[in-house]
Amino acid sequence: FRFKDSLAEELQSADLVISHAGAGSCLETLEKGKPLIVVINDKLMDNHQLELAKQLHRDGYVLYCNCSTLVETLQSMNLSALKPFPPGQPEKFASFLDKVFGLQ
Repeated sequence: FRFKDSLAEELQSADLVISHAGAGSCLETLEKGKPLIVVINDKLMDNHQLELAKQLHRDGYVLYCNCSTLVETLQSMNLSALKPFPPGQPEKFASFLDKVFGLQ
């Protein structure tokens, strides 16, 4: 895709999402309940994408690979082994901030 303001429509109709391992892309896809393969960029310094991909994989939410192993990952993937991503609880964070700032 070229830049789009939102991928919500595409995510809604997708059966599988293949994305880079940016936090926003991962979380938006997982929150929609879509199976996700994240493709990390091996060339990044201090590769936070790799760290995120590994943790989400360890937790059972995504598969990850790099560009050179994408085809192999697609051929061997078992999407039924992925766990559903738990819904966010923004009210807990809001409550925490209220306590920190003395608003409660």
